Amino acid sequence: MSDKSRLPDPAQYFPEMGEIAGALTRITMNGSIPRRTIHLVQLRIGQLVGSTYHTVRQAELLRRSGATEEQVATVASWPTSPYFDEAERVALELAEAVFTTSPGRERVPDELFARASACYDDKALWTLTLVLGQMCYFVPVALVAKPIPGMPLGKNYTH
Repeated sequence: MSDKSRLPDPAQYFPEMGEIAGALTRITMNGSIPRRTIHLVQLRIGQLVGSTYHTVRQAELLRRSGATEEQVATVASWPTSPYFDEAERVALELAEAVFTTSPGRERVPDELFARASACYDDKALWTLTLVLGQMCYFVPVALVAKPIPGMPLGKNYTH
């Protein structure tokens, strides 16, 4: 395993990236949904896209947000895990709906949206939607640049 990512720090080319990342974090951490739910969803997305960087990072953030080891360990098997409440299950189901294909079917059908609406108000639903979008921003960075899992981004680039 290398001790550096495949690409140099993108901030040298795009200094605005820090502003975008900061704004996304402020938006998603607005308090309308628990941080634990955010990190559950982001860990699941990391698993779905096969990003070791994101699974390591989000598992650590999930632990820091108060999740139990059982919750961290069973994110991949959440449909059968007894460790999540209904709102967390709906959030995980939305993440899977958005990040996996469903040929011939709507990814987020009305029934799933109705269940999400029963768990979250409009601001929380928008926040959850933007949590998914935040990962759309960062997943390509992790998959293409391949930062080293567990290393801070600032110390993770080739030059």
